[in-house]
Amino acid sequence: MRRALGLGALLWLVGCGDAGPEAPEPPPRAGGGTTIDDRTSRAFAYAAPNLSAEHEELHREGDAAFAALFVPGPAPVNPGLGPAFNNNSCNGCHLRNGRGMPVMGGGPQRTQLLVRVSLPEGTPDHPHGAVPVPGFGFQIQDQAVYGASPEARVTLSWEERPNAYADGTAYSLRSPRVAIVLPDGSSPPPDMRTSLRLPPPVVGLGLLEAVDVATLRALEDPTDANGDGVSGRLNTVWDVQARALVPGRFGWKANSPNLQQQSAEAYFNDMGISNPLFPDADGTFELPRTTLDAAVFYAQSLGVPARTALDDATVKHGEAEFRDLGCATCHREALETGEHPVTELSHQRIHPYTDLLLHDLGPGLADGRPDGDATGTEWRTAPLWGLGLTQTILPYSAWLHDGRARTLEEAILWHGGEAERAREGFRNLSASDRAALVRFLQSL
Repeated sequence: MRRALGLGALLWLVGCGDAGPEAPEPPPRAGGGTTIDDRTSRAFAYAAPNLSAEHEELHREGDAAFAALFVPGPAPVNPGLGPAFNNNSCNGCHLRNGRGMPVMGGGPQRTQLLVRVSLPEGTPDHPHGAVPVPGFGFQIQDQAVYGASPEARVTLSWEERPNAYADGTAYSLRSPRVAIVLPDGSSPPPDMRTSLRLPPPVVGLGLLEAVDVATLRALEDPTDANGDGVSGRLNTVWDVQARALVPGRFGWKANSPNLQQQSAEAYFNDMGISNPLFPDADGTFELPRTTLDAAVFYAQSLGVPARTALDDATVKHGEAEFRDLGCATCHREALETGEHPVTELSHQRIHPYTDLLLHDLGPGLADGRPDGDATGTEWRTAPLWGLGLTQTILPYSAWLHDGRARTLEEAILWHGGEAERAREGFRNLSASDRAALVRFLQSL
């Protein structure tokens, strides 16, 4: 039986003649085929819609691993927590897969800041990047299981700094102050370097992993050869499985080479759980590789929420301001993925608004702590997809690596170094132009 042509097919046929108009370019899909059309508080919690049935089942297994609550061993289910730790589950830091809150300590939802630490670089045993602190390693674990003591007590305060836009509108920026006291009341080593780190959102990580290194190399400009004041470069970090220095792309300073190592580091540093990549001193470990692999697959296979208000005139104006100010030089709108073991991530055109490169953002955001080849003033360009959903996913969460920015305006105003020209451009915009740029960011 011959079926009638649908309206879409008829319109396609009408447009196929030589004299017909060209088909309009489809709107950008943030995660390519992994894009989710949802802007609710669960927007970060969906599997990519293009997963095969087999991969959907693996994603569900990973969801369970990501949500698992760990307890001190020995125990029949999820043993290995502690004795010192920061949280007892992946979900604990990444509630609904979103950002954390700029707070320290415990509570029913410990989506808190972490404190990364190290000693000055270049010791004989650690010639590359950060050096672990005796008693702490690379992170202070400020919680402990019953009968044990946290590694230290950490308190957080904020220092406000008033300023004003060029039009006289007042604003205030805050910066964190951290106090660290050891269990015996003493202070940590005077040369210890600290860096507050906010748990970042989890969505889109598999797609970023799937971007070829060659693509990122092509974006590097370490000597600013084109004279635009921006000199991005890849970090170089230690791959514990390859036992080699490789490009980094995950973490606030791109200090992890891939999602498996980043996940294993989180189990070890955040929960105190040894695992195949970071075993105990005798080579044994508590976390089965199957659990680690499941959690990694979950992070790889999450969907990315679609942009909203694409046809809104204010959003379009804000997008034009974003480009005119030079923000898109680092926050690159589009990247292409290459081959990836999760086939659904391969060969996707994505819109993450990042180049995954390190950039010097000046003394205002500096933590003074190297990580791999990243200096104390360098940070990886943060992806912006899903940015407008930040406080929909988790109210009172914040922006930048340490949660100092309470608003998107504050996040922009903290940019310095290579981004100083863009920041000053924003500071000199009219109130309506500033509002339009922020409205664009909220549409992502």
